[in-house]
Amino acid sequence: MSIRLRLTAWYSGILAVMLLVLSGVIYAFVYINTYGDLKNRLQNQSHQVELKAGLSPDGNLQPVLGGPAGQSLFAQMYIYDLDRLILSPNMTEIKLKFQVPAKEDLHNQEGFLQASYGGNPFLIYQRAVDVTLNNSLPAPAVLQVAVYTGEQVTLLNRLKNILLAGSFATLLAAFTFGLFLARKAMSPIGKVIEAANGIQTGTDLSSRIVYDGPQDEIGRLIETVNSMLGRMESFYTGLEEAYATQRRFVSDASHELRTPLTTIRGNIDLLQKVWEMKPDDSRMSEADIRQLSIESVKDIADEAARMSRLVADMLSLARADTGRTFEIEPVALEPMMTEVARRASFLTREAEWSVGEMGHLNGKYILGNKDYLQQMMFIFIDNAFKYTPAGEVTLDALLYQNQVGIRISDTGIGMDKDEVPHIFDRFYRADESRGITEGIGLGLSIAKWIIEEHGGSVEVVTRQGEGTTFVIWLPLLFAPPLE
Repeated sequence: MSIRLRLTAWYSGILAVMLLVLSGVIYAFVYINTYGDLKNRLQNQSHQVELKAGLSPDGNLQPVLGGPAGQSLFAQMYIYDLDRLILSPNMTEIKLKFQVPAKEDLHNQEGFLQASYGGNPFLIYQRAVDVTLNNSLPAPAVLQVAVYTGEQVTLLNRLKNILLAGSFATLLAAFTFGLFLARKAMSPIGKVIEAANGIQTGTDLSSRIVYDGPQDEIGRLIETVNSMLGRMESFYTGLEEAYATQRRFVSDASHELRTPLTTIRGNIDLLQKVWEMKPDDSRMSEADIRQLSIESVKDIADEAARMSRLVADMLSLARADTGRTFEIEPVALEPMMTEVARRASFLTREAEWSVGEMGHLNGKYILGNKDYLQQMMFIFIDNAFKYTPAGEVTLDALLYQNQVGIRISDTGIGMDKDEVPHIFDRFYRADESRGITEGIGLGLSIAKWIIEEHGGSVEVVTRQGEGTTFVIWLPLLFAPPLE
């Protein structure tokens, strides 16, 4: 059974009970008021009849029963010792007699009772009385006063039918209207189910539930479901991007490893053939063999070093992917920048190396890891040297709003503006640099991870053929560390 049907059934059941109680109260109220008047009249008439019974001049009982109510009231008296039944005139005319209770049961049957004679309903009031005959001792008798209640019974039957029919019609209308309202109120739940089915089948995570109603429980539920769908969509989109990045990473890593492995294997095969030559083979002299061996070993060493750098970079990115962090501590900026500038001057380069003024960094600290910060700066400096075959590479620093900006500028080949969003992607290298400079395209990805772990950001300004400027912004400590 659906929720809307259960709700409608519950409401209809409660309404049915309320209608039943209300109908019962109305019926009881009308019944009590209708028969209450009759009972009062019957009691009053019974006292009048008792007073008049035995007041005839000749000392005989006269049928004086009847009273002021006229033909609508009927009375009879039965004297047990005389076995004498006295009837009111109207009862004699229609030959009506009421059943007389046994003498020994009279006291238990006093009061009002309803009976039917000849298919006609009567309300009868009976009680025990004592009748004095000819100055003798009082004789026990039963006095019965009745009224015809056909109109009252008809009225109450009509009222009962009206109440039953009205209650049934009201209940049916309430059930139908309640089912309609419940279906309308629960229709957003159906949309939630459709959206959940769409998620289960994996067809569309971008769908949202449209709801224009009030912000009640259902409105808040739909808002929560839409928010959950948005988070799930973002999660699965990120997951798909991560899988795509992983596949691209594995593909690029395999490609990058294939080249040095091919070179190493080729040189090893060459050395094997040369060293397996017979001593009397005159195709190559000993000096040629020695020179060829030196060149092959150098190629193998270079490719091994390249593979070592690639593996080290991949390990750094793997740490970043697993969420591993590093220890941080206050780092003095001026000594670190001076050391980086000094060590960078020994890197292989063709461009001029220029270092700006660092005195304004004295007493300034950042919270970070010195080794990783130096690695990050050397990545940018090394890239600047690689992509600046002629010109100048400059290192300086800026201070702005509790931040330090480490600026590395070059006058090299630069980049196209469309390439800037991709330079921090793994294994990405600008088209101008492919085949011109060495590299595997992981350095900037590692540098960006280090910057983000330090709560910083990086700005890139570049123009093709004119050079590139990187500004790494890192937050400053508000106070120097305690010594």
